[in-house]
Amino acid sequence: MAKIIQTAGRDQLGDFAPEFAHFNDDVLFGENWNNPDIDPKTRSIVVISVFMGRGLVDDSLKYHLQTAKKNGVTKKEIAAIITHAAFYAGWPVAWAVFNMAKEIWTEDEASDLSKEAYEKTVFFPIGEPNDAYAKYFIGNSYLAPVTGAPFPIHNVTFEPGCRNNWHVHHADKGGGQVLICVGGEGWCQIEGQEPVKMTPGKAVIVPANAKHWHGAAKDSWFSHLAFMIPGENMSNEWLEPVDDEEYGKL
Repeated sequence: MAKIIQTAGRDQLGDFAPEFAHFNDDVLFGENWNNPDIDPKTRSIVVISVFMGRGLVDDSLKYHLQTAKKNGVTKKEIAAIITHAAFYAGWPVAWAVFNMAKEIWTEDEASDLSKEAYEKTVFFPIGEPNDAYAKYFIGNSYLAPVTGAPFPIHNVTFEPGCRNNWHVHHADKGGGQVLICVGGEGWCQIEGQEPVKMTPGKAVIVPANAKHWHGAAKDSWFSHLAFMIPGENMSNEWLEPVDDEEYGKL
């Protein structure tokens, strides 16, 4: 994630109030906003909520609304945030903030399914095109290593509509796979069972030797962490693509 760098303090108050400029640029933004304990998107939501609670509806709030959009807050999310805060901060304040937000979130989000827009919404990197396994996928996927040996974990990202073929992770003993959704929406299905909708935080354990597939929803990007459960004589078998008609019903 890119480091947040702020110069507004020095640009506007560097000569008049250099100590304040230092605290603003180096401490508030340079240290606190870059503290990984809370992600930037959450920080933006917190700041907007505090501003509304104090009735501060000025250019500084507009800046934080713009920053929130850059940090991945969607039009649907900002509308929900302002609506929820209205019950605590007051209806007139919410009206004023909505008027600001409408000037910033002007695009039709439903059409913005670009990789660049999605990357702003997830913590883990998207990685590089998953070329080595492309022949086993419908659509484009991406692969980013999260950890290496002795327990490798990868973040696998699917573009909207992308899914892998039915496949089996064989093992004579132990084995299997764990999938944990970290972004977007997708599906995982084990043969003979109903498809499981995957949203951030949802985990699925795929037993060894179980035929299954996983991939994105039709209208959403999808990312999951994937790691194999240790076992004996493990191997992968790739099978037929997921039926378009069945996928279309999801």
